[in-house]
Amino acid sequence: MSATELAASQAAPPAVDTVAELARLRAELDRLDDVMHDTLMQRAAVVGGVAALGAQGKVAFRPGREADILRRLFARHHGALPPRLLVRLWREIFAATTAMQGPYIITVCETAPAGSPFVQCAREHFGALTPLRVHRSPSQAIAEVSAGRATAAVLPMPDEQESQAQAWWLALLHRDEPRIHIVARLPFWAPRSEGAPQVQALVVAAASPDASSRDRTLIGLELPLEMSRARLSTAVAASGLTPGDTILRRDVGAERAHALVEVEGYVTEGDARLAGIAELLRPPVVLGAYAVPAEGESP
Repeated sequence: MSATELAASQAAPPAVDTVAELARLRAELDRLDDVMHDTLMQRAAVVGGVAALGAQGKVAFRPGREADILRRLFARHHGALPPRLLVRLWREIFAATTAMQGPYIITVCETAPAGSPFVQCAREHFGALTPLRVHRSPSQAIAEVSAGRATAAVLPMPDEQESQAQAWWLALLHRDEPRIHIVARLPFWAPRSEGAPQVQALVVAAASPDASSRDRTLIGLELPLEMSRARLSTAVAASGLTPGDTILRRDVGAERAHALVEVEGYVTEGDARLAGIAELLRPPVVLGAYAVPAEGESP
């Protein structure tokens, strides 16, 4: 062997046995799959313990708690795995473990039959196996929740241009029993991937919303017909609340105007700031709250 060949053989790394290395990596993946499976079974057992300690008859659906779990996972996440995958994985886990604690059925108001975007949005959030019932009007979807036949209803985001019949939030002002509250906003993750449903929706349930680490509250108001949007915003801000998106309706033939005001934070009906909103015809009604959706990297 020449001196050149000897030097080359000493510098070259030993040949990798590709077949053996591939077998080793696959064995490691199998081991990790088993660990993940064991952990999921352990988690399900803990959920069973939580359910056993919880009050009977309470709704197991906890969107605020679910949002905070995802936020905590986002904060600790690193590596090449896309964070948005965490949403898909844990949404399925949440759906399965909630169903373990009792009947779990979601109703959906689908206002756009072409492509069924609200059904897609609900399926994405509530899991592939959760039963969905589809209705064409928001009142039908809410009625299922009121009657106890569904856990929650997915409804189109309120819009100032919609008809009075489509403005489902007006019915929540009456405080009928059981009280229906807004408890979540969909989708929870943005930006949206290509082909994902682009609609925005709110979720209502026959339970009060549970607070998360970052929320917005929706308040319903009855106002004099002549009250302007600017005057309303000033009145809300003067009470100590921070107003955001606002819908102001003056329906034909109505004796009063109605407003849906989004404010920062988690606000309950006992909050003293509500009493400070001036010029109202009736006390404000807290229609519910939702965990602010998370935003991550572009798809």
